[in-house]
Amino acid sequence: MARHPEYQYLDLMEHLLEHGDRRIDRTGVGTLSGLGAMMRFDLSKGQIPIFTTKRVYWKLAVKEMLWFLTGDTNIRNLLQENVRIWTDWPLAKYRKATGEDIDQVAFEKRILEDEAFALQWGDLGPVYGKQWRQWRDAEGRVHDQLASVIKDLKTNPSSRRMIFHAWNVGELADMALHPCHMVYQFHVSNISAEGGKRPRLSLMVFQRSCDLFLGNPFNVCQQAALLAMVAQQVDMDVGELVWSGGDVHLYLNHLDAIREQLSREPKPFPTLRLLRRPASIDDYRIEDFEVTGYEPHAAIAAEVAV
Repeated sequence: MARHPEYQYLDLMEHLLEHGDRRIDRTGVGTLSGLGAMMRFDLSKGQIPIFTTKRVYWKLAVKEMLWFLTGDTNIRNLLQENVRIWTDWPLAKYRKATGEDIDQVAFEKRILEDEAFALQWGDLGPVYGKQWRQWRDAEGRVHDQLASVIKDLKTNPSSRRMIFHAWNVGELADMALHPCHMVYQFHVSNISAEGGKRPRLSLMVFQRSCDLFLGNPFNVCQQAALLAMVAQQVDMDVGELVWSGGDVHLYLNHLDAIREQLSREPKPFPTLRLLRRPASIDDYRIEDFEVTGYEPHAAIAAEVAV
């Protein structure tokens, strides 16, 4: 019997617990860090890699991906969807700039109720969505990288240039957080369609920095959702999600929680079905995603390092 694919994730965390380089990081919390990792997930039978050894709130992860696809960079629309994973950065900036010791709940309430306040304090700078959908070049031309990839998938599926990325050197300083999942590259197999096979779309993601315990389960889930959406838009079957990491790390304040997770056995991955085919990649909603058979172990709480 094949080993459960989630063990790729668990083995990587266990390796870092034993061999990770102990270091002080940007946040001051400290990490166990290593360079270079890869995981592969076969999505061809409808499974989606939502990890099971702790509950992953997959709807939040997919909502974040849908937010990226809009090109938006303000947390207000995220908060309207009850997604709070980006609040820490603008909140820290507001506290530093004003000296006001406002708590997160009050800050989010002001963002939601006061549009002018949200415009001033809720924007994250030119982060993922801006770069994916509205990359501005030196001549002022705007490039929709994702739309270009979808066009190439339809017209030139053997291309080795079906890439979008967010590492815009000239705008890094203006971003609340430098892009972590940086490069997305698509690959089509069965292009000749011999034997009546449909083309199969796979996706490889390079992530330069990854909080394995908190961030990676979200990242893998939402990247699988993106692959499903793009495959549907270009009339291809879903193939493989390949995740690759640069600096992969565990935060020192998460180690007990990680050991708890490592003591658990993975359960079967759930299945994903898209309930409708929207007119374009811009038109998906969270209600379009049906996940069945997700029966994970209990959630494990941990603080994000800012």
